[in-house]
Amino acid sequence: MPSTSIEDYIKTIYTLESNGEKPTTKRIAAQMGVKMASVTAMVKHLAAEGYLRHRPYYGVFLREKGRRVALSTLRRHRLIELFLVKTLGVTWDEVHDDAEVLEHAISDRLIERIHEFLDQPEFDPHGSPIPTKDGTIRKLDGVKLNELPTGAKGRILQVSDTDDEFLRYLTSVGLAVGTNFTLVHREPFGGPLALKVASTTLSLGPQAAERILVAPTGSSRDQRKRPKKFCGKSLAYRQDSHHL
Repeated sequence: MPSTSIEDYIKTIYTLESNGEKPTTKRIAAQMGVKMASVTAMVKHLAAEGYLRHRPYYGVFLREKGRRVALSTLRRHRLIELFLVKTLGVTWDEVHDDAEVLEHAISDRLIERIHEFLDQPEFDPHGSPIPTKDGTIRKLDGVKLNELPTGAKGRILQVSDTDDEFLRYLTSVGLAVGTNFTLVHREPFGGPLALKVASTTLSLGPQAAERILVAPTGSSRDQRKRPKKFCGKSLAYRQDSHHL
């Protein structure tokens, strides 16, 4: 089994790739809060072990071996988050850090027991797809909230889980995964967006809106097949997937 450090590095690289960012040593160091020299040494080690390939000045690229480790680690992380929320009542803004620790300590056997206990869920509390045991992960079919036109109706699909304060803010204004809304107004020149949720209208800044993935409701994108299992809510996703 890869060490905790190796899993952390590989998961960070995978996350950067998934977000469309080039996994340079500088970005990896900033994401993990470590020194550049430490990243350089680990990248050389991971390349020698066949987890990735490194092109100087271009960044690193995960090989199949590395992607398997990344998806296995993500599966454990997201199932642990959901388990803590559904069984212990831990709030969605508190689970990330605990899952970061527990994902390295829980065996694959126990993770599969948790998966069955939770009735084979497909999404974590933040709307992120849970990779399957065989290394498949769905791509959410959505757009950033700040990209919707005025008057559009939508449903929140996914929210980043790395900023606890942001998640607490969303909770305070009544936004969560699965929330339906209407974008009723947009201030010009990058101003805030006005969302109508049920009978309440709230204001959301563009930086916050950029961190929320949504599905426009009533569109062809919303009519596609939806997964059945996410804390009792149904979310849209694309049928294409990564399979390793």
